[in-house]
Amino acid sequence: MLTPKITGTKQIVIDTNAMVAQVDEHDKWHEKVGGISAKLTEFGYKPVYLDCVINETVSVLARRTEEQRRSQDFSPVLTAVRRLVPKEEITWVSQEIECLYDDIMSLIEETQGKLNFHDALIALSCKESGIAFILSFDGDFDDMDWLTRIADESDIPE
Repeated sequence: MLTPKITGTKQIVIDTNAMVAQVDEHDKWHEKVGGISAKLTEFGYKPVYLDCVINETVSVLARRTEEQRRSQDFSPVLTAVRRLVPKEEITWVSQEIECLYDDIMSLIEETQGKLNFHDALIALSCKESGIAFILSFDGDFDDMDWLTRIADESDIPE
């Protein structure tokens, strides 16, 4: 099962939309996520970056920079991703898909498709590893009774 890289501390999984905002200064949540991240650090939370989130983040950044005609920004934001999360700091969960497949599909069905496959994997990975918090601007995580979504500084429990 999932083995987080950080133990003995308050942990928070960083979702794709928050990670994109961290590295892309053109993102609408860039400043907001900076304030939230500072407060999380102040309160002793340690970020957990899942491999599937890294995958989606790079894909979103590639598509976004191309669509917004700012391809020159792709290399710098990719460098920012690498700097933010070195390979050895990534928590690898994708290899668990085979084991979690039935649970993922059930969760997607229970939420009537509100959670997609990727988000169901993230939510179940949090549940399996005992991580109770996710930094995300995606309200679909709010229906998970084992997961508290942080989307604002005021959401962060001390």
